[in-house]
Amino acid sequence: MSEPYASIKKLHASLPAFQPPVSTAALPTIALLSLLGFFALTFLFTTLPKSRLPIPELGTALIASALAGGGVVALFCTLGVYV
Repeated sequence: MSEPYASIKKLHASLPAFQPPVSTAALPTIALLSLLGFFALTFLFTTLPKSRLPIPELGTALIASALAGGGVVALFCTLGVYV
């Protein structure tokens, strides 16, 4: 082994194990709340009165989209598909 590789291997062995920033026990709750929020906002989006300026529709759709994305990722991670 070369010297740089050996030093990097020693450094790697001394580092602590990876700890996720969000506890894996909290993922099912995060998934449920995010997806429930998504479905509620989707219902709200479909019942909003249509206007000339779609600002309320866009705001609702963007928040619902973000909740859906986060909820699906949390759900996948809960099921063991780490994305």
